[in-house]
Amino acid sequence: MDLLASGRATGYVLKGGVTDVQEFLETLERVAKGGSVVDPAVVQELFGASRRGDPLGELSGREREVLALMAEGRSNAGIARRLWVSEGTVEKHVSSILSKLPISATEDDHRRVEAVLAFLDAR
Repeated sequence: MDLLASGRATGYVLKGGVTDVQEFLETLERVAKGGSVVDPAVVQELFGASRRGDPLGELSGREREVLALMAEGRSNAGIARRLWVSEGTVEKHVSSILSKLPISATEDDHRRVEAVLAFLDAR
């Protein structure tokens, strides 16, 4: 990822992906002229690895919405009104969020606050 982010001409092709000599030569020319070429399998692996490192990666779009509203300090009732859903639906989303995030479940910790902190850290 650092190599790709550097902006320098970069070529990363898997040997098993080279099936056409002419296409490979065009790839070399593109890199020699300052372009970048990365094998699609490498791109998929890189993005998969970064997503696995994202603590919010397991959340659905709606769960992220609910968490963002939690970060604004809204109650379940306030979130429900904002999203035009029932308070019970919000409670289910919050429960799902708390189960998906790597948050401790002890008496000394407020899991809702920890979820908001994880959200803010990920931004």
